[in-house]
Amino acid sequence: MQFKTTAKSLPCFRPSPDFLAAGKPLGSLNNSACTEQLLVHFAEAMESNDASLAQQILWVLINVAPADGNSSQRLAAAFLRALVLRASRSGSPCAALTSAMLAHCSDGGGGSISLRLSPVSLAGFIDLTPWYRFGFSAANAAIVGATGGFPVVHIVDLSTTNSMQIPTLIDALAGRPDGPPFIRLTVPCPSGGSPPPALDTSIDELGSKLVAFARSRNVEMEFRAVPANPVDGFESLLEHLRLQQGIFSGPVALVINCQMMLHYIPEEVTGSRPSARTMFLKALRSLDPTVVVVVDEDADFTAGDIVGRVRAAFNYLWIPFDAMDSILPRGSDHRRTYEAAFCWKIDNAIAQEGLKRVERLETRGMWSERMTEVGFRGVGFGVEAAAEVKSLLDGHSAGWGMKKDGEELVLTWKGNDAVFASVWV
Repeated sequence: MQFKTTAKSLPCFRPSPDFLAAGKPLGSLNNSACTEQLLVHFAEAMESNDASLAQQILWVLINVAPADGNSSQRLAAAFLRALVLRASRSGSPCAALTSAMLAHCSDGGGGSISLRLSPVSLAGFIDLTPWYRFGFSAANAAIVGATGGFPVVHIVDLSTTNSMQIPTLIDALAGRPDGPPFIRLTVPCPSGGSPPPALDTSIDELGSKLVAFARSRNVEMEFRAVPANPVDGFESLLEHLRLQQGIFSGPVALVINCQMMLHYIPEEVTGSRPSARTMFLKALRSLDPTVVVVVDEDADFTAGDIVGRVRAAFNYLWIPFDAMDSILPRGSDHRRTYEAAFCWKIDNAIAQEGLKRVERLETRGMWSERMTEVGFRGVGFGVEAAAEVKSLLDGHSAGWGMKKDGEELVLTWKGNDAVFASVWV
């Protein structure tokens, strides 16, 4: 279905003072600020079940935000798709817009892209930008520094990237001046799976490959997958770790490596009961870990209202879309796969509610408050760690940068904060 309209045909959008007045050509609406405002008005119309107004705004958005356009247009198309999905799942009268809208957003938008990748493909996905490798590099340096001299290092890998960091960490620990430690690696195995991209191999096969890799580096390693879910604050994983502490004697460095996983733990507070995030961090503190590394995306997706989440997500997730335009052509399958993973985030943050809405990011300041309140202390990164991260960024496009904010390192894109890394004891 093709939609054609002019701004003259639009009803009043209840515009803010800086919003463009009706009567101007559609091209004048084609910038990110105006697109964001259109999306907000579209969300408001959908929430109020004003199908007529929603249809009018939809016509404009389809014209100014093709799913195979530039980075801003692709981002807008992804949000449009998420809002229509939201309407379809809620039974809203606006759901009649769904079929045409989803077809529009699938054209070049990655809607049919598979996000189950082989280990080689997943490694290529991660290598496209420093979005994940920034945290890997910072964490590895902090972990090696904190575990020197320990004969056994127990790494609990809470990661959304299927332990793709671990080979580089094994390499780093293999080069210790006092010799490599024995590594005990524990990973949670959520029953519902991890957010995309997913690995197309079993957890047992992954473990076997990691153990074999460690052996090739003359490092002895034990791998264990524990059924555990973020939805209950990894309760079974924490119980497993408590039992492990009672079994193993001698000096063991317990490392909790949190790579973009903690924000999947629910943050709602019900009655007098603390949130699952608070309970998880308190339980973690009781284990007295040697070091905790927290790496996550630096944004706040916790707003209860849909307009607040649309604004927050739109003004953050432009970064990966913009970064893709700097390195890959529009027709690239690699770019479509990468953006499809972020489209999943948009769909989840905007179209889902309740426990199904797992993309509940918090800023580094919010996580810092949480960690401090339960008794952790931030220790920061050394000069060598910062230098390693800087060297990593030198291999990527010029828009990426790093800054130090107090004890934390922050990955930036064109000066905008993207991902943070922090170390706690």
